[in-house]
Amino acid sequence: MAVTVLVPTALQKFTNNQPTLECTGSNITELFDSLEESCPGIKARLCDDEGKPRRFLNLYVNSEDIRFLEGTETVLKDGDEVSIVPAVAGG
Repeated sequence: MAVTVLVPTALQKFTNNQPTLECTGSNITELFDSLEESCPGIKARLCDDEGKPRRFLNLYVNSEDIRFLEGTETVLKDGDEVSIVPAVAGG
């Protein structure tokens, strides 16, 4: 099962400057593990010590925020697109 992951520029140093990756995983947690296998070091940038997504990252599955789905247990299907979007703050 292939899932396309859209990687922000700030994390592309872990992906050999690739803006998209094809990974596997039946949910977001497994996808993070798959990303770490192919891009060592990236998981520490995505997850805190408890394995939860860092607060400053937004994750979307097919344009749906995972916070409004099942969080890291959101089920992924073949052909899904996961976007990693750094939060933007300002004032």
